[in-house]
Amino acid sequence: MKIKIETLQVTLLETAPEEIAVNELPEVTVVEIAEDIDTNTAPLIQEQILPLAQAGIRMILEMTKVRYMSSAGLRMLLSLYRQISAKGGQIILVGLSEDIRDTMSITGFLDFFKTSDTLEQALEALKVQVQVTRT
Repeated sequence: MKIKIETLQVTLLETAPEEIAVNELPEVTVVEIAEDIDTNTAPLIQEQILPLAQAGIRMILEMTKVRYMSSAGLRMLLSLYRQISAKGGQIILVGLSEDIRDTMSITGFLDFFKTSDTLEQALEALKVQVQVTRT
């Protein structure tokens, strides 16, 4: 199972009419899933990701390389969403394939998640700017 987890140090950008205020923010955790999510892989992914669901976490799930997701994957995402939401966090799904997006739309799962096409758009949606340093 190929999962890459990276924590980015970020700053919050709040724009006012004539100025930009920059405030320090906790990290954004970017989780890149590089394989399809099915009955075999969903528990392994969940095992690695759920412990990251701490209070106030801002998580981006990079799913550009995921071409197929079974119902086990949908359950895993819903569980992750519930854990993060209950702790005041945010989650954004990035790079969903058309098939996965359609499945999530039909089942109502897209109602729970913010989505974006790129990592940059996801960071913008969180109103953050990545600093040069990474941990």
